[in-house]
Amino acid sequence: METGDQDGGAGGAGLELGRLDALLGFHLRMATAALYREFAQAMEGTALTQKLFAVLELIDANPAVSQVDISATLDTDRATIMALVDRLEARGLVERQKSERDRRRLRLVLTHQGRVALGDARNRIAAHEGAIVARLGPEGAASLVPLLRRIYSRD
Repeated sequence: METGDQDGGAGGAGLELGRLDALLGFHLRMATAALYREFAQAMEGTALTQKLFAVLELIDANPAVSQVDISATLDTDRATIMALVDRLEARGLVERQKSERDRRRLRLVLTHQGRVALGDARNRIAAHEGAIVARLGPEGAASLVPLLRRIYSRD
């Protein structure tokens, strides 16, 4: 096996990938790392991570949503979601309110500041997603989403 600067290697190291090149999980991990870096650049200065953005988006799309609902949707433990909501609440982006239907349940709502932050994040993410679509082509991007859903869907 050769090493050194060769085109087509992972990252800038130019290493031969060996059996890694045939592993779907390896390529998904590398794509995830690249997208994460690019997302962080797009969101620079907002202090919003992918998970924080996802929580804001789910709250906006689902009036009266609870932390339990978000936890199930994102397949993330309740304690993690509680910590994320705590961070958003401390920044004034989200409020916890008693549910009118079930007083034991807390519903999450965006504040005015939360809606402004979400609007800014959506604009930044639109540019980020546009760059991804440009690399994959519209047809490639459109076909990738259903394939990825098949990997993480429980249906």
